[in-house]
Amino acid sequence: MMPLAAGTSGMMRPVSTRQIVYTDGACSGNPGPGGWAWVVPDGPFAAGFDPATTNQRMELTAVLEVLRSLEGPLEIISDSTYVVNCFRDRWWEAWLRRGWVNSRREPVANRDLWEPIVATYQERDLSFRWVKGHSGDTWNDLADRLAVEAAARLESRSGMSPPPEVAGADRPAARVPPERPSGEVPPGHLLVVTGHRPPELGGYEDNPTARAVRRRLVDVLAAKRSLHPDLVVLSGMGLGSETLGAEAAIEVAVPFVAVLAYPEFDSMWPAQSRRRFHELMGEAHSSIVLQKSRPPDRNQAGAAQNRRDAWIRRHAAEAIVVWDGENDAVARTVRTLSADLGEEMVWIVDPTALL
Repeated sequence: MMPLAAGTSGMMRPVSTRQIVYTDGACSGNPGPGGWAWVVPDGPFAAGFDPATTNQRMELTAVLEVLRSLEGPLEIISDSTYVVNCFRDRWWEAWLRRGWVNSRREPVANRDLWEPIVATYQERDLSFRWVKGHSGDTWNDLADRLAVEAAARLESRSGMSPPPEVAGADRPAARVPPERPSGEVPPGHLLVVTGHRPPELGGYEDNPTARAVRRRLVDVLAAKRSLHPDLVVLSGMGLGSETLGAEAAIEVAVPFVAVLAYPEFDSMWPAQSRRRFHELMGEAHSSIVLQKSRPPDRNQAGAAQNRRDAWIRRHAAEAIVVWDGENDAVARTVRTLSADLGEEMVWIVDPTALL
């Protein structure tokens, strides 16, 4: 018997029992060969591929394939904020009001996938829930491995119960971006994203402050891309604003170049941060390693990072700095970038004004 709950009028109404299903997408390069997958815990699964796609399209395709395959109420669990936030923050309502253009009056990206998903959401009992990727969730990890396998093999598979094994169950080594010679400047309109580190952005875990900053960076980069079709983001790949800048570049399909001070730059980071670093490096358009050996101590490591920052300033045309207007270290960065690039070419994103 279906459980009952009190409605707003005091009458008892039925409460739907949603079937749980996990979805995930993967892409080797962005764009590149991709895979999608969905998994019902202890139930059916399916995975497929596209030889030339993007990570965001694979995330959406996984959801669309679920809606085509499973009937009835569903709770869709995804590690993609691109998918989940659309329904959590009700982006789709604004898209419909504006006729499928976004707040910048540009066509909504991936409308061909979003439109049938939104139409189904309006007609069926669906909910979306976010889960942190690679955090030990059994079914999220399985969906991830199935999507990666589909992308690597360019093969589809499905079944009525979880597969006993997945080829490459230990996620394949991240794609290594092509490395440029240390003195070679990438072509394009170069923009650097820098600023606060995790303590000022809500901590090392995913959190509302970091999400708000990422969303704002997405908006700014999308606007910049409309002015500069050859836009390229330079990222020093440090924790915090630099990593968020790389994530935002991926979301709006702007290539980013990882400019590393030295090899094994992430060697002292927490394990979870290191995993995310290598995932992002796999999405980079290319990388530049300015020093070929790892510094023997912290003083020399700091000097190497200062040289990296100077290299970026010499070659960037614009900068976005995540700054609350108070932090002294970031204030010095703002002053230095303003002196090198010109004040009108330095854009400030204030995290305290976004929440």
